[in-house]
Amino acid sequence: MKARSFHESLAFAIAGLVYTWKSQRNFRLHILFGLTALGCSFLLRLKPLELIFIIFAIFLVLIMEVLNTALETTVDLITKEYHPLANIAKNVGASAVFLAALLAAVTGLLIFVPKLLIYFNK
Repeated sequence: MKARSFHESLAFAIAGLVYTWKSQRNFRLHILFGLTALGCSFLLRLKPLELIFIIFAIFLVLIMEVLNTALETTVDLITKEYHPLANIAKNVGASAVFLAALLAAVTGLLIFVPKLLIYFNK
């Protein structure tokens, strides 16, 4: 369905986020991890550039989750029966989320571990 106005486009986008929130446990977990990372960022007083990297990593994971949900939903629309290509499409979508989450974890470790070592060695 094509949006007729910016307001309608925004409503469609929010509906997509709500659907993803309600239907995808991993999306909710990634939001929790992201909020935890943001909390740690403020507690550890990250520099602005470090905070930008953390925020970018969080949003990359969430964007990948939303895209993966769209892919899985589209595949389910096409066929409910098992098909090897449908399985591959879903696995590839999941691997995109995994790679984004791995990048976020490495980013978090590279930024947080040195700060935590300094904090606990005082």
